[in-house]
Amino acid sequence: MTGPLVGVTSSAWTGRSHVIERIDARLLDLVQRNNRLTSEELGAKVGLSASGVQRRLKRLRSDRVIEADVSIVSPKAIGRNVTALVHISFERDRTDILDRFKRSIRKMTEVMSAFYVTGQVDFVLLVTANDIEDYAHFTQCLTHENPDIKRFETMVVLDRVKAGFTLPMASIACW
Repeated sequence: MTGPLVGVTSSAWTGRSHVIERIDARLLDLVQRNNRLTSEELGAKVGLSASGVQRRLKRLRSDRVIEADVSIVSPKAIGRNVTALVHISFERDRTDILDRFKRSIRKMTEVMSAFYVTGQVDFVLLVTANDIEDYAHFTQCLTHENPDIKRFETMVVLDRVKAGFTLPMASIACW
């Protein structure tokens, strides 16, 4: 059972476009909000059998529409009491410098998310640390490994108001 086509997405990894059907959009909406729902529960909500749901989810994962299945862990529950947004600017806008920086931050476990951005800064990082001393050590390592950093600005998060990775599926489908 397939629904009408509702949108096209592009995969950054494969360069292929994916046509998202209504049922797939509904499945994506459900699993990104709660990836612990069983195939039977998902099937009941979208009108498919459990095996049909499993086939669709397997395809969505292999096509990299679903990038990962994760649980969002509370930083404070594991002692990561400091969260910071870090703005980084470089002296020069050279590809080798940017690529080296991207490689270095991918290895840093303190960096939860990293974005190469437009505007007054080159990168925005979301970083966690156990405490201020731990964060200071992180910044020393980061600036030591990246001598081309011109400006480094930290904004400490006072209150995490919302956290998640849920995308608005309603923008591509009406159900």
